[in-house]
Amino acid sequence: MSDRRLVALAGQQNAGKSTLFNLLTGLTQHIANYPGVTVDKKSGRYAHAGQSVEVVDLPGCYSLTSYSPEERVARNFLIEDRPDVVVNVLDASNLRRGLPLTFQLLEMGMPVIVALNMMDVAEGRGLQIDLAALERRLCVPVVPVIGRKGQGGEALKAAIAAARDTRPATLNYGALEPAVAELQARLADRGELAGLSARWLAVKLLEADIEAERLLADRLDNPHPILDLAHRLRAQAGGAEAAADRIAAARDALAADIVTACIIATRAGHVPLSERIDRVVLNRFIAPVFLVAIVWAIYQLSIVQGYELTKVTWPVLAGFRNLAAGVLPDAGFLVDPQVRSLGLWMVDSVNTLLNYVPIFLILFALIAILEDSGYMARIAFILDRILHRFGLHGQSTLPFILAGVFAGGCAVPGVMATKGIPDARARMATILTVPFMNCMAKIPLYTLLINIYFPEAKGLMLFYLSTITVIAALLVAKLLTTSVLRHHETAPFVMELPNYHLPTIRGVAQRAFDRTWLYIKKVGTVVVAIAVVIYVLLQFPGVPAEREVAYQSRAETAIADFYTALGDNPHRAAVPDQAALVALVNAATDYRAARLNAGGRAAAEAIDARFAERFPEFVPFVLRAQDDAARAASAALRDLANARTTLRREMRQDKIESSFLGMIGRSMEPVTQFADFDWKINVALLASFAARESSVATLGVLFDQPEGEGAQTLEQRMGAEQAAEGRSALSAVALMLFFALYPPCLATVIMVRVQTDSYRWMGFAIVFPTLLGLAVASAVFTLGSALQLTGLQTMTAVYLLGLAALLIVALPKPWLRLPPRRAAQDMP
Repeated sequence: MSDRRLVALAGQQNAGKSTLFNLLTGLTQHIANYPGVTVDKKSGRYAHAGQSVEVVDLPGCYSLTSYSPEERVARNFLIEDRPDVVVNVLDASNLRRGLPLTFQLLEMGMPVIVALNMMDVAEGRGLQIDLAALERRLCVPVVPVIGRKGQGGEALKAAIAAARDTRPATLNYGALEPAVAELQARLADRGELAGLSARWLAVKLLEADIEAERLLADRLDNPHPILDLAHRLRAQAGGAEAAADRIAAARDALAADIVTACIIATRAGHVPLSERIDRVVLNRFIAPVFLVAIVWAIYQLSIVQGYELTKVTWPVLAGFRNLAAGVLPDAGFLVDPQVRSLGLWMVDSVNTLLNYVPIFLILFALIAILEDSGYMARIAFILDRILHRFGLHGQSTLPFILAGVFAGGCAVPGVMATKGIPDARARMATILTVPFMNCMAKIPLYTLLINIYFPEAKGLMLFYLSTITVIAALLVAKLLTTSVLRHHETAPFVMELPNYHLPTIRGVAQRAFDRTWLYIKKVGTVVVAIAVVIYVLLQFPGVPAEREVAYQSRAETAIADFYTALGDNPHRAAVPDQAALVALVNAATDYRAARLNAGGRAAAEAIDARFAERFPEFVPFVLRAQDDAARAASAALRDLANARTTLRREMRQDKIESSFLGMIGRSMEPVTQFADFDWKINVALLASFAARESSVATLGVLFDQPEGEGAQTLEQRMGAEQAAEGRSALSAVALMLFFALYPPCLATVIMVRVQTDSYRWMGFAIVFPTLLGLAVASAVFTLGSALQLTGLQTMTAVYLLGLAALLIVALPKPWLRLPPRRAAQDMP
């Protein structure tokens, strides 16, 4: 016997496969995606009885057909990888529903072990299962387990170690049995099909399974005689649909017979606890209220409290940045070495993404609780019919909430949360529309523009902005699902309402850590390339030579003023030349950065001590002055540092204007002028692609404080300049609508790439919202100007038009008939 075994866990959704997988493998797990699909591929290892066992958790599926990516992935793995053992996980409290998949696994001819999970739930419902009788009927080992309590794991490992090859099982298909036997005989004679169960393949051909026909075509030089025979036999049975129905009916009848023979219900007429809970949480009046409360709790705990935790993690990341800054080449007085600039840019980019980790840990833990408890399926059931009218899915609700339906969310966890949506078309539509929500990073620009142009109508404008994005997302989802996404697969909709379970701490924690680690690994492989591209576009070709000479001249003047201010100060000896002066300024800058991240008085005193030990000659300039000479030296350094800060800020502004990104902003003016965007607005929007907050920060640089004037807020500076150029509240409306529809930020784009596994869809997520937002903004500004509407009037008109379009799409249409959608409640 080989000392290495490959084991596949197969079973329906909500049967407890993931819990059993964790029980077998512990922490030795690896999570990836199957090639070409976004379906999770989970594998892990354990050692038992001298064997090294690899366990692969197959996607949950109801059958081995080709109706969904999950079913195809599971079947392809069984055919191509040929596991040594298949562990079929069944829900002991609902055995009849899971047995049809068991029959198909048995027909494939691989060694099968039935892991009868949730035995405690079955006992709680008064179901007594005769395990010996069940083994006799299935002719395979049956191992009782309670995965969430860690019971039965060792018995299951022993059964896996003892498993041997078996012959394919036969299920009598009644009137179709002669047809199955005839096809099976023809297939068994073909050596090219060695390794495949002729019985299983014959049944699949009678079901008109497209993947089975493709498999036959791949293995045989001339598959047409067998395909023609299958077609003729299906026709004799009344067609492919009739044959498939008879096969399904035969499996269900056998499942019913086995359940009747092997299970005794001792509490007949008893209403299960899950059903009693559903009578409350699925009540037509209570369900929406309970759902809103649950979503609010998730939002508060993951987004709000998660952001609070970033106050703890951010100093750690900032400390890492300071450490990187200390390792990289020293900063110059005006211009830093490119290695330092690029290195810090990369660290900042990574830190921005790692700062979401606390949010993800909480978010994924809460999602795991919803999944394990059984309420996640209820969310989809409650909202699916409404969202289905727009091409979305009930499970699209959580991503929209996390992304910020009203304000304050984040699109990154919103896109991440789409992974569980089973419908491929609805999932893609959700991924592409989640970025429309009002994430926290959009709020600063909205606040800036509203304070400038709508000081008397702040509440109404914020209401418009917070709800019009939802309207836009639903309408765009409908547009996408009827156009570019119309060819994406849609799975048959059978809503599974599993029993309620109490989640385990271990299961929830492991799921949260697994998914968060997957995010860190996948994002890290993509962020580097994109961050470098943005860096190059913002940094090069750099400040023109003649202006750089002028900056250098001003810097030399500031340095000369510093030495003049020192005069015969005894501390001047610490900075005998410009190299020492640059070292002083850098040391002072690093010291202030460290003090800002100090966690209390003791930490601050430790920083002071380290600075005094490392730079004793600079202590009078930086630490608290003790005499007149030290105070004068500190004041001279402060003036020099302020002058340096001003020069570096001006150089950054100049560099932005002269950069490729700045040139792109000016080149865009012939197009963006129809939305009344000038080059400064264009540059701010382009810079905000790296992070939404960059929009206001960039505007703060571009609308800089005029020299010689008192301190003005950005609202005052930008408002005055925009008014002087003839821009009004109507321009602000166009800008806010564009920003609402604008492409997702860098972190979200990376997540789109990760979730879709496609650079093509990542590009579409950038290009389509840009064109849509520009078209909307241009139309709004042009029509508003032509009709001489105020900004508030224009925004009101846009809102009412969007609401009317939403109602037209949402209202039932008697001439259209929606496909059947049903919920499958657990059967006793």
